[in-house]
Amino acid sequence: MRPRLRALPRQPWQSTHALLLLPITLIVVITVVDMQAPYNVHLGPALVIAPALTPSIAGPRTTAAIGGLALAAQILIGVTHGGIGTTNHVVQIITLAVLSVILVVYSALRERRQAQLAQVRTVAEAAQHVLMWPLPEQIGPLRIASLYLAAEDEAQIGGDLYAATRTESAVRVLIGDVRGKGLSAVGEAALLLGAFRESAHRHIPLVDLAALLEQSVTRYAAELDPPELAGERFATALLVEIPDQDPVTRMTSCGHPPPLLLSPGHAVTVPSLHPSPPLGVHAPTEHTLDVFSFEPGDTLLLYTDGVVEARDPRGRFYPLAERAVRWTDDSPEALMHHVRRDLLTHAGGRLDDDAALIALHRTAAERRRHHGHGRVADVNALHHG
Repeated sequence: MRPRLRALPRQPWQSTHALLLLPITLIVVITVVDMQAPYNVHLGPALVIAPALTPSIAGPRTTAAIGGLALAAQILIGVTHGGIGTTNHVVQIITLAVLSVILVVYSALRERRQAQLAQVRTVAEAAQHVLMWPLPEQIGPLRIASLYLAAEDEAQIGGDLYAATRTESAVRVLIGDVRGKGLSAVGEAALLLGAFRESAHRHIPLVDLAALLEQSVTRYAAELDPPELAGERFATALLVEIPDQDPVTRMTSCGHPPPLLLSPGHAVTVPSLHPSPPLGVHAPTEHTLDVFSFEPGDTLLLYTDGVVEARDPRGRFYPLAERAVRWTDDSPEALMHHVRRDLLTHAGGRLDDDAALIALHRTAAERRRHHGHGRVADVNALHHG
């Protein structure tokens, strides 16, 4: 049996060449019709349509070539209809030549602008990737998938942030949301990420790590903000620690929404956290460590408030827990795919705030099942109907 050959994807130059058939066809059709039309019918001025279309599909050289072809067609029409020396044909030829030159200049400026925009976008993407390192697909006993939806166009990150790192015997994860959105909040997000990456690998409890992050945010705000704006720079954060050996998860929340615990069999529970105030609000703070069961096969879904506060055209918030119950048995990658598609559909294709999600799936049992390591809010349990 002869092996089946896969069709190769169409190259960009092939698509461009196919589109160029449109202005060339217009020139041919207009020329032929004008030459066959009565003497008092003049279709030659319509030839300008061809070079006018070209800058949208090609560069200045091709635009000049199409303009030259249109000009040659105009001269041929003039010869056919009594010679190119008539006033009418001279005016049409000069007008078409001037318009073609203008279009070539416009195409060159447009191409230059696009090149500058592409360069700026490349630099911005590189800077954003340096700030928000991609999470590994596998780290310790966890499979990880993440999703980031920035509110501003052309931005890959904004005020939401996440990071993950290894200690000797656990995985530590940060998800947070600084005040503001889009590119204006990137500075605070970079500060918080840097402080976490610097300190998370140390052998200190999560509550002490939260205190270090609090100090970093407070010091940064004190250096930049006048006294009357004290407390205006703040961030919510959720710190998660997942030991390699124990089927538990430890959490410290600084004003951040609690995650969802997805268990096989279409069960979703919401851990009952004891959050402290957000980082940087200058309030008396006592961080609390909450410990919960996190068994093999479970998935912990972390998210920022841009997810659950996304509204549909009727003003209703996105019901993440109700929707996630459908996908408790899916892989982290499939879960992110479903949430992304469903969230954007709910919000009409565009979010008003940055949104970030992380799915942490425990892959293998290290010890027998534990039941005395935490509290889970049963009233928030959802079961698939």
